[in-house]
Amino acid sequence: MGLLNTLALATLIALISFLSAPISHIIRVGGVFHTPIPTILPDGHGPIYIEDTIHCEDVHHYKPANVLFTACEDYKTTRFSWFPPLGNLIPPTTRGSVHVVDPETMKSTRLEFTNFQGPFVTHGIDVIQDEKSDGEAVYIFAVNHLPNPVYFHANTSIPAGTHKAASQIELFHHVLGTRTLQHIRAIHHPLIETPNDIYAESASSFYVTNDHFYREGAMRHVEDVWPSAKWSSIIHVRLPVEIHEGREVEASVASTGLWNNNGLGHGRTADEMIISSAVGGELFMSTLKRDSDWNLNATASSHSTPGSVSISESVSFGTVTDNPSYYVDPYATADDDVSGVVVAGVSRAIKLPVTSKDPEGVDPVQVWYARPTGNEWEKRLLFEDDGLRIRTASAAVLVPVEPNGDGVKRAWLFVTGFMSEGMLAVQVEL
Repeated sequence: MGLLNTLALATLIALISFLSAPISHIIRVGGVFHTPIPTILPDGHGPIYIEDTIHCEDVHHYKPANVLFTACEDYKTTRFSWFPPLGNLIPPTTRGSVHVVDPETMKSTRLEFTNFQGPFVTHGIDVIQDEKSDGEAVYIFAVNHLPNPVYFHANTSIPAGTHKAASQIELFHHVLGTRTLQHIRAIHHPLIETPNDIYAESASSFYVTNDHFYREGAMRHVEDVWPSAKWSSIIHVRLPVEIHEGREVEASVASTGLWNNNGLGHGRTADEMIISSAVGGELFMSTLKRDSDWNLNATASSHSTPGSVSISESVSFGTVTDNPSYYVDPYATADDDVSGVVVAGVSRAIKLPVTSKDPEGVDPVQVWYARPTGNEWEKRLLFEDDGLRIRTASAAVLVPVEPNGDGVKRAWLFVTGFMSEGMLAVQVEL
């Protein structure tokens, strides 16, 4: 064999070796050969469908009041035309809403906006207690993927570098038990580019993921399939002590170097954040470096360094991982604690480039449960569907069921997705 042929063969072998790991990963996590096996549910275990919960991408269980909060798109057509996270970029003519779901009655209540106008294209949310209300109210942070008026309504030529989406974060205030939702302010900053999910520390401090660096085009597709495309980021945003509109917003990069960081969840302690790498099929347990004394009213010389995120361990799954939640077992004992992470995802993500534009498409789902056992994480598939009972799963939470004395711990699992036509509830054993 000649030198040129030897070099060509060596180059080919090196290329195959270089590509084999990424291709193998995409085949596995993308579900190329996966055949969904729908979970068989015993009588009385569901599924129960929550009415008026169309295309709700995220859901949170607010334990102090035992209610669920979710943000929904409300119309079955919007997602398939305008949803920047899926690369759908035809501006919407509808607006979404925020809902409260009662896990006992399985009913949804749509909240009426106060002091809020304009489009509301929903995505990730977070809910925290209003510490000044004695437990009577909450703050809700919500991603809003606004169409950029400079791009779509410019009377002159569009400036170079102008993006189609002008995504921002909306801050709301809600008094528990009422049907209204007061808009406090919009939060936008150049570092908030492709926001996906939110982790709130307080009414004046939160973290938000940018799930992509590129918003559209070929390089965005590269981000979706290439494990070395670790260009996403987590941004730490700080509001002034007076959080209302018109006051300055500060933001800084809290973390980089993860592939498609996506959903955020509160973990086992007050300073633990759970980060999902969606196409990486992995969760990262991380610790927040807090600075509770920092505020925008301080002098420049007294400003502290921004919060950062330090990853301590990871948990790998065989499917896409979206918004994680942590279930705290209220009936835990020293010998029997089923607390753990719940994470949902689509099991055949390889189809999403096509189905994300098809209102009649089918997207199978899986919901996983992982609990720490010593130095390991025990993983179990909680629920699976072929996409006929629920289409897409991007978030799931567990609500405990009171024990009946048989020694089995149970919970209602609420599952929702960015293209699901209704939140679904099933009872599972833990």
